[in-house]
Amino acid sequence: MVIWIERRPGALWAVGRMVNPEHRESETPRADDYLWEGFELDDCLEAANGALEDDAVVSEDLGEPQNVKPFNRDELLKPLEKFFFGR
Repeated sequence: MVIWIERRPGALWAVGRMVNPEHRESETPRADDYLWEGFELDDCLEAANGALEDDAVVSEDLGEPQNVKPFNRDELLKPLEKFFFGR
């Protein structure tokens, strides 16, 4: 399972979720892999962390608990600041 956040052209955030990516012919996400798209970072984090929590609960129910950290605002903004401002 892979959950990711990406920044798209036009200041659009997107959250994707891919199941069993190792069994796919390509690493390129399909349209139905995307769970959410929008412009607000807080909404993006809510969608991504909700998906992460849901998958963690399922893993735990299957007897395979996972230790996962939630996505946070700083880890998303630091690469953007570096790109735009060189810091």
